[in-house]
Amino acid sequence: MKRLAIAFSGPSNSGKTTLILKVAKHFIDQGLKTAVVKHDPGDKARFDVEGKDSFKFSQTGAEVVVMSPTRTTYFSQQPSQIDEVIRMLGEFDILLVEGLKTLPLPRLSVFKDEIDEKYLSFSDAIATYKPSVPYEIKNINLDDIDAICAWILENAKAV
Repeated sequence: MKRLAIAFSGPSNSGKTTLILKVAKHFIDQGLKTAVVKHDPGDKARFDVEGKDSFKFSQTGAEVVVMSPTRTTYFSQQPSQIDEVIRMLGEFDILLVEGLKTLPLPRLSVFKDEIDEKYLSFSDAIATYKPSVPYEIKNINLDDIDAICAWILENAKAV
């Protein structure tokens, strides 16, 4: 298995990040090289610490790469398209994308509480705590990580 991608959607505080963490751990425990891309539509995420050299370099507007014996961190000043990010990631087995609802990827929408119907039109399945829903869509229990991962492996798209 190489380079499969799946996307997750859902309202704020619906449990997307928690679910992605559990799914990523499940796949990593199975020996799959797993990558995660998170959409930050509000440009709120911060990845560096003020006062550190890498922060100072980033403040210049330069593209910055920090290399250490255990990781490589890339701070880009430019927006990227998902295909550019996929190329940059290199080899992986499974890519989990949080958000980016316009991407043409199979999509699992997450609803911890009420189901927001506006997500259904671009969802291929939903993960909820509700045993039955009045919609013609696959509904997987939000706590059933094995079933969610099986659905992902069956439905993920090669990228």
